[in-house]
Amino acid sequence: MLRHTGTILALGLTLALAACGLSSKPDASAEEVARAAYRAPGGPTITLFTVLNNRSGGGAHSALMVNADQQVMFDPAGSFYHPHLPEVGDVHFGMSPAAVEFYIDYHARETFRVVEQTIPVSPEVAAIAMQKVRAYGAVPKAMCATSVSNILHDVPGFESIPTTLFPKPIMQAFAQLPGVSERVVRDDSPDDNTGLIEAPHLLK
Repeated sequence: MLRHTGTILALGLTLALAACGLSSKPDASAEEVARAAYRAPGGPTITLFTVLNNRSGGGAHSALMVNADQQVMFDPAGSFYHPHLPEVGDVHFGMSPAAVEFYIDYHARETFRVVEQTIPVSPEVAAIAMQKVRAYGAVPKAMCATSVSNILHDVPGFESIPTTLFPKPIMQAFAQLPGVSERVVRDDSPDDNTGLIEAPHLLK
């Protein structure tokens, strides 16, 4: 498990799989969202994250990151949380490189790996994807893949993504899209890790 150095904030996070569960956290204010806004360098992109079970090979969770006018993470029904990443309707704002790595680190462990697939898109397509993730709202338990596949299927250029209840078919279809790049993140930290994750106080 990665341990970020510098100014840190200890977060009491139980690391049972951060899969699908309806969030009960109140939405952040518009002011908090505006202050956290982060736009990644380079052109606009859409990134699919898939958490896979190392034992069964099955998909455990799906999430979608969009870099348009800013970079956000749509983590439907996920339990991921950081106090300096405002959240509205399962969308996390302020997704800097450190925040993205912390998100991946939160999910990867000896029993789960994370597949990150990224595709460059036009500003127009990124804007459509951004509008859809921000409008979708909080997602009920076990519906993470359904929400991600519904959104992608309605974005121009992603119509081949099937609407499905399962994360793995989304990942497999995403891999067939032109221009996709992929990395797989593995971690040997124990699955039964109920201690503290140390996260950077500022993620930008």
